[in-house]
Amino acid sequence: MMKKEWESHLETLRACRRCPRVFAPPVVGAVTDASILLIGQAPGPREREAGYPFAWTAGTTLFRWFASIGVNEARFREKVYMGAVIRCFPGKLPDKQGDRKPSRLEMENCSIHHRTEMRLLRPSLVILVGKMAIETLIPHGRLDEVVGLAFAMEEEGHPYTAIPLPHPSGLSRWIQKPEGKALVAQALELIAAQPAWEDAFGRNHGGD
Repeated sequence: MMKKEWESHLETLRACRRCPRVFAPPVVGAVTDASILLIGQAPGPREREAGYPFAWTAGTTLFRWFASIGVNEARFREKVYMGAVIRCFPGKLPDKQGDRKPSRLEMENCSIHHRTEMRLLRPSLVILVGKMAIETLIPHGRLDEVVGLAFAMEEEGHPYTAIPLPHPSGLSRWIQKPEGKALVAQALELIAAQPAWEDAFGRNHGGD
């Protein structure tokens, strides 16, 4: 990867203001030369304030999952590029009971950043977090059809493995059910067995 091209991409990403309805600036979790890419859904207001992905309660759950396979939050953030379907906070729903789902145009506007990152990083492992992120690559009807499985993918001639996880939101009932917990554990074991994960964190995944 050419350093100047990578730096130019990050500058373009941070300056992006394509979508008038979202709340800039973009939240960026960049890691140079990462071989693992995590794709989330969209930042919330706390992530916008903090300036990095998964900065609040969903992040607490997400990093507890990764700690169960031996990698703590600090180590994960050092090694894994954390992107999202869109990088800016989409705003609250009118009733303020949740965040607005990004529009199709907003997701398409932001997809150019994802495509550039795939081309420059050429990651071996892509972790998809949440239904919106999963659906960008893997059509599905229900989480239990995809969580716990690994998918061989290819983009512009570059092969990689995609592994879905549910969104770690505290509002999710799916991750609280025994069958959901079992599938999350199965997905995490698949992640831990990936060569890219072992290369990043060691065979024993000793991130703590």
